[in-house]
Amino acid sequence: MSRPLVVYDVNKPDAWGREAGMTRNGRPPSMADVAELVGVSHQTVSRVVNGKGRVSPRTRERVQAAIDQLGYRPNSVARALVTARSGIIGVVTTTSAHFGPSSMLVALEVAAREAGLFTSVVALDRFGADDVASAFDHFSSLAAEAIVVIAPVDSLAEAVASQGASVPVVAVSGGRAFGRGVSVVHADQRGGARALAEHLMSLGHRDIACVAGPQEWFEARERVAGWREAMDEAGLSKREPLVGSWEARWGYVAGQSLVEDGLPDAVMCANDEVAVGLLRAFAEAGVSVPGDVSVAGFDDVPIAAYAGPGLTTVRQDFADLGRCALEAVSHALDGESVDTYVRPTRLVVRGSTGVRAR
Repeated sequence: MSRPLVVYDVNKPDAWGREAGMTRNGRPPSMADVAELVGVSHQTVSRVVNGKGRVSPRTRERVQAAIDQLGYRPNSVARALVTARSGIIGVVTTTSAHFGPSSMLVALEVAAREAGLFTSVVALDRFGADDVASAFDHFSSLAAEAIVVIAPVDSLAEAVASQGASVPVVAVSGGRAFGRGVSVVHADQRGGARALAEHLMSLGHRDIACVAGPQEWFEARERVAGWREAMDEAGLSKREPLVGSWEARWGYVAGQSLVEDGLPDAVMCANDEVAVGLLRAFAEAGVSVPGDVSVAGFDDVPIAAYAGPGLTTVRQDFADLGRCALEAVSHALDGESVDTYVRPTRLVVRGSTGVRAR
């Protein structure tokens, strides 16, 4: 004879003062507790939890009500052994709040939910082999089906390349090869920078300065490489790039330096934040943009359209990158090997670039 079900608010203590998700003896509820409450076998509860086998609608309803009542949560490893699917994707990222990595993380979360998957995220502030190994071990304990690594810097990429993983690994990076067995997804940073330089050349600019980001970041190196290639192919002489950070403060300092040393025709900045700092320095020095010099950024952050003037930039489609990363995971789970996925970037022209006036 089964016990009558009493369904209550799972967020409140029950009649014995238990918090939801705990049994009377203070331990988390098990599948056996659910079975006892409903008065069915352990196997019946397992069939409901894993969505396999025949269970009458009425019994399924009673089991689900008991699961809700007890706050039972299936063990992901045990469930994976039965279903061969945990529905979990591990994600390794950095603690950086910069636009690229943070936007990529959100895009992955959204793409995973659209695919009916969940993410478990480990954000690292150190990128040693032991740190990455610890993250991989954590994902193994969750029976994660695959691991996606947002790896914008050399040290994290090297640590990932040194690991052996029992599940597919996909790296979202600036273009570095991670070695055998790791698929790489990245936006075409180099192609975007080339398109930006060619746009400036089409406006008559010949002296195009490059204010670069930190060179341990793949994206920063690839953007400089795209600028170099475009300048070399056009037969134009190049200033040495000014290398700094991703911050607006660096753009401000670089802008002051360019004013003191002699203005170029145009400036390509590491990202939009750097470009905003550069615009501030030029404005304080009485330099007109784009009248005296054209300025361009990279990333198309939300504020770029509202800078004074609106910022010409290069847009990365992070939603597309997120979907592509999940597609790479799917191919890897199916045993298909794809080394690199390169996604296009798009030039966005606004008022900060104009025809050469001098």
